[in-house]
Amino acid sequence: MDSLFDAAAEEARRGHEPLAVRMRPRGLDEVIGQRHLLGPGTPLRRLVEAEAPMSLFLWGPPGTGKTTLAYVVAGVTERRFVEVSAVSAGVKEVRAAIEQARRELGMSGRQTVLFVDEVHRFNKAQQDALLPAVENRWVTFIGATTENPFFSVISPLLSRSLLLTLESLSEEDVRGVLERAVADPRGLDGRLRLAPEATDHLVRLAGGDARRSLTYLEAAALIAEDEITVEVVERAVDKAAVRYDRQGDQHYDVVSAFIKSMRGSDADAALHYLARMVEAGEDPRFIARRIVIFASEDVGMADPTCLQVAVAAAQAVEFIGLPEGRLNLAQAVVHCALAPKSNAVITAIDAAAQDVRRGDIGQVPAHLRDAHYPGARGLGHGEGYRYPHDFEHGLVRQDYAPAELRERRYYRPTTHGAEAAFADRWSRIRAFLRGQ
Repeated sequence: MDSLFDAAAEEARRGHEPLAVRMRPRGLDEVIGQRHLLGPGTPLRRLVEAEAPMSLFLWGPPGTGKTTLAYVVAGVTERRFVEVSAVSAGVKEVRAAIEQARRELGMSGRQTVLFVDEVHRFNKAQQDALLPAVENRWVTFIGATTENPFFSVISPLLSRSLLLTLESLSEEDVRGVLERAVADPRGLDGRLRLAPEATDHLVRLAGGDARRSLTYLEAAALIAEDEITVEVVERAVDKAAVRYDRQGDQHYDVVSAFIKSMRGSDADAALHYLARMVEAGEDPRFIARRIVIFASEDVGMADPTCLQVAVAAAQAVEFIGLPEGRLNLAQAVVHCALAPKSNAVITAIDAAAQDVRRGDIGQVPAHLRDAHYPGARGLGHGEGYRYPHDFEHGLVRQDYAPAELRERRYYRPTTHGAEAAFADRWSRIRAFLRGQ
């Protein structure tokens, strides 16, 4: 600071900074989460400890610490920190920042961290402007993005940088962020108590986003008197707490109602329970798994595409996460709810499994046994097997089931939806194979 006036101005500025900014870690040891990036020998540690210029892309969901890590690198190593927003900056601003960094490096030897937030928003010309600085290491470049950089960043820039992937914070990580903010002098400094139920609610609302959790905490602190309760948080963020214990009765009751609503073809009710689970912070992968199971258990061959939609939704959720993943889940829920229903698949496999458990298994017919190993033919294995593709319609009459189970019926298709066609085909095929 050049004067007492500058110091006072800086102090006043800090007093008006958002809680999320005030609580930014001052060193790597204060960073919560991202343990896979912060261990000994990791590129981020080397960047800080060796103070060597290096270019990084930080890719991860919002609120996982991309900006925080950039500030920590600059602060710990005492580099100049220059932040450029890809939303508002153009080529001119980028080149000006690089030129200033070159002058600073030449005159004082001090390195500059050039941080570009939302770097995926830069067009090709803007990204090209960064190349000389990255290639010649005039700056320590750190680009933050929420989108896959392999699709949004030019190859020359990506190939000259390290790509570090950040993960959504766990519930325990977010809880630690909140507890630190309540106690830390930079935060609430212990002036207010945070009720355990309110902490749980804030953790659920955050959805793995540390910045969001601190924003909500700050809003609640403005209207709280002595304690931040669930009711205070609800008033502050205008979002009711969903009473939902993922290990208790609410979990099982809501999941049960969710499945039964889809089974009953009530799309609106199913969407309601889906929303309750998502808003309460239920693991979206758990929800997706239940939908995939439902697609075979309750729809089955009545609409074979239902399983495809359910699996696609599960993969989409794994790929993009929440909140956008709720759209994929909702689409799958509507498809499953409105699809014609059949439990013939689960009934069939359960009946077959019951016979196996009772010991009704019989011997594999000799002509179906493996005949590829030496000596198998001498045992009669494969003898008399008729290759279906050699016959009209790909069908040939021969025994497939063990003799004891030849007349057993497991799959009993319904006439619902697409299964009606399968029912007709299976009836004719079965009659042909059994010589009826």
